[in-house]
Amino acid sequence: MSTVNAGPVTAPIPPNPPNPPNHPNPPKPPTPQNVRQRTFSSLKVPNYRLFMTGQSISLVGTWMQMTAQSWLVLTLTHSSTALGLVVALQTLPVLLFGPYGGVVADRADKQRLMIILQTAMGIQALVLGLLTVFGVVSFWEVCALAVVLGMNNAFENATRQSFVREMVGRDELRNAITLNSVMVNAARAVGPAVGGVLIAVVGIGICFLFNAASFVAVVASLVRMDRSALQPSPPTPRARGQLREGLRYAAATPTIAIPLAMMGLVGLLAYEFQVSLPVFVERTFHGGSVAFGFMTSAMGVGAVVGGLFTAARGRTGLRPMVIASTGFGVSMLAAAYAPVFALSCAVMLLVGWASVSFIAIGNSTIQLTSDPEKRGRMIALWQVAFQGTTPIGGPLVGWVIALSDPRSGLAVGGVSCLVAAAGGLVLARRVVARGGRTETELAADLA
Repeated sequence: MSTVNAGPVTAPIPPNPPNPPNHPNPPKPPTPQNVRQRTFSSLKVPNYRLFMTGQSISLVGTWMQMTAQSWLVLTLTHSSTALGLVVALQTLPVLLFGPYGGVVADRADKQRLMIILQTAMGIQALVLGLLTVFGVVSFWEVCALAVVLGMNNAFENATRQSFVREMVGRDELRNAITLNSVMVNAARAVGPAVGGVLIAVVGIGICFLFNAASFVAVVASLVRMDRSALQPSPPTPRARGQLREGLRYAAATPTIAIPLAMMGLVGLLAYEFQVSLPVFVERTFHGGSVAFGFMTSAMGVGAVVGGLFTAARGRTGLRPMVIASTGFGVSMLAAAYAPVFALSCAVMLLVGWASVSFIAIGNSTIQLTSDPEKRGRMIALWQVAFQGTTPIGGPLVGWVIALSDPRSGLAVGGVSCLVAAAGGLVLARRVVARGGRTETELAADLA
């Protein structure tokens, strides 16, 4: 894997009035068991449990490959700009073809399409692993395979994330999206650390081969699903102008347009860790692959804790997004200017917490707001804002690092999060000021 309905729901339901002092049945305080049930509620769905099992194995391999690929490029070229170029090539197809990938997701049988796409990703990892193990890999081959993976991601992202809704239904969608983000970041906590050790002990190529083998688990989980228990959205009939229709719908829906704008800026400059972190560790703290792996893992651990907290609270809407973006920016700036490696790793826990909260809240808000027949296209636009901006942001962050220092690469991302938070708040309040039903919901969300 690469990094996921009825009417609109854009704001938390306001709390009930407090019970009078002599109320015969006062509300019971939450117990640890209730909190656990709320946090993991979507796992009661058998198909989703199967999906999570396969993905958890595959994602460890994915993070190992991401770590190994960054270190391989740095080893071959010793250039932060080259590192940014590879990341850009891997994400450029998402920018160019991601919106059409959403159209395909709305038309297709998502389970069958997922099986095809996940198999193709396994083959890509296998080829890269064999080239590296036999010592014949070159920089241009890494670039070419990055483009292949990016083309796959352009169609896989929207398909996978809209498929979650078909597995769990509307009521568990928010929880399932958040738990999926937790799983991604739990793998981030394990994969880079294991990958860093394997790179030092047996070489880079083994990480790619492990990732290739891990796709067997995810494909098997998809094949074994109970199709009768799925809740597929009606496929959208093929017609002209469906991409333009999706763009107009997103622009006209504030609870989609504002999160997309916020993610567009944050995705452009903040989520460029594949470019900024390897150089940050190597040149600022003079660390090797193991130190790089552990710093990435620290971010993953923080994301797991933050994701579980977000899953238990179940918040969506613009106000939580603004709060998460603010926390993301402050923690990134703190990590960038920490004087020692240990402190920077500790702050990366907070970076992980805020980053996964921002992603999960924005993703859930868009999916719960979208019409079912347009959900694939809306998720595709979210992925374009998230990953499709990297072809611009990756080289830009690499260029900033080359001109100044590695700390600046993280600092630019932190500033972008703060600007996105302020901009999201201003845009939301302007919508509120214009009045209307959706705007009233936004006003409640910002109260």
